[in-house]
Amino acid sequence: MEAYLLDWLNLLARWLHLIVGIAWIGASFYFVWLDNHLLPLKSPQAGISGELWAVHGGGFYNARKYPLGPDVLPEPLHWFKWEAYTTWMSGFFLLCLVYYVSADAYLIDRSVADIGRGAAIAIGLGTLAGGWIVYDLLCRSPLGANERGLAAVLAVLVGAAAFGLCHVFSGRGAFIHFGAMLGTIMVANVFFVIMPGQRELVRAREEGRSPDPQPAVRAKQRSVHNTYFTLPVLFTMISNHYAGTYGATYNWAVLIAMAVGGAMIRTWFVARHKEHVTGPTSPWPLVIGVVLLAGVAAVLAPRSSPPVAGAVQPAVADFARVQAVIAQRCVTCHSDKPTQPGFAAAPKGVMLDTPERLRSHLPMVRQQLATRVMPIGNLTAMTDAERAELIAWIDAGAPQ
Repeated sequence: MEAYLLDWLNLLARWLHLIVGIAWIGASFYFVWLDNHLLPLKSPQAGISGELWAVHGGGFYNARKYPLGPDVLPEPLHWFKWEAYTTWMSGFFLLCLVYYVSADAYLIDRSVADIGRGAAIAIGLGTLAGGWIVYDLLCRSPLGANERGLAAVLAVLVGAAAFGLCHVFSGRGAFIHFGAMLGTIMVANVFFVIMPGQRELVRAREEGRSPDPQPAVRAKQRSVHNTYFTLPVLFTMISNHYAGTYGATYNWAVLIAMAVGGAMIRTWFVARHKEHVTGPTSPWPLVIGVVLLAGVAAVLAPRSSPPVAGAVQPAVADFARVQAVIAQRCVTCHSDKPTQPGFAAAPKGVMLDTPERLRSHLPMVRQQLATRVMPIGNLTAMTDAERAELIAWIDAGAPQ
């Protein structure tokens, strides 16, 4: 019953996380697009920096930007913050539910680092807090005024975080903590910088004084940073479904390449918004992003290695032996009624408890075995010899 309740908590939290994440990212993308598409008014008016006309849903809309606020504050004034806060809270709940409650299965891989449950959780939480603190200090330092220099330093530090996480946690745990670190930076930007900047604008208008422009400048900078972090974060959110990425030998390099590729593609889209002012957009950010993603796909593509002269090849096991290993090491989770504690149903609905079910999943089984991501956390203590036996049997055509 406990596993069943955890499954439902996971489902509902994941559903909520997806819904509010769509709301936050959608609003963020829209306002970046809107800000970059504003045009000067044909009849200039004091206090208005630009406007945009749009048609949607059977009507016309006219959006105008008042950089320092209108003379009289309108009622109601809509704020956009709870989408961000709820996305982080639901994501943190999921992180605790999946990766901390079941740390031995999802977070810790003793072939990567032999650490205890408490140490692993402390490192995970420290990564979230430490990532924000370092990022915020850099933005507030003199380097924060140099966007290119700041971007270069942040790229190095983010790459170092990816490398470090992949040498401490399981691949899956490392990828999700990398994304959670960036997501924490994004929502902390909203809470500690963007919202205070907006409150200063509102407070100044209520008090009848000219607002301090600096909070708005800082808020704008952090908002732009958030939009570049978005695609890498979204990649890590879905990466747990693709063992070929987090299970790769050099998974830290895969993570860095995918993050940089996503950020470069987003950079190109943001630049395109400004074509009416800056002229044609350089295709290089898009090219670099696509080349990085294609390069990762090419490097990770499955390929057969020619036999090495003199090397001892693993014997092809008979089917009875294969079934015995699968029953002992895999079926405890991948069956109609899993016996492994913490699993109410077979992960991803993959069941291997009959010959027919096993054979229908052989390509996926081989990938999971080769990348060493299954058995998850090696909970059932599959040996290297057993792993080699199963791979050799599949490569030989899975003889009956």
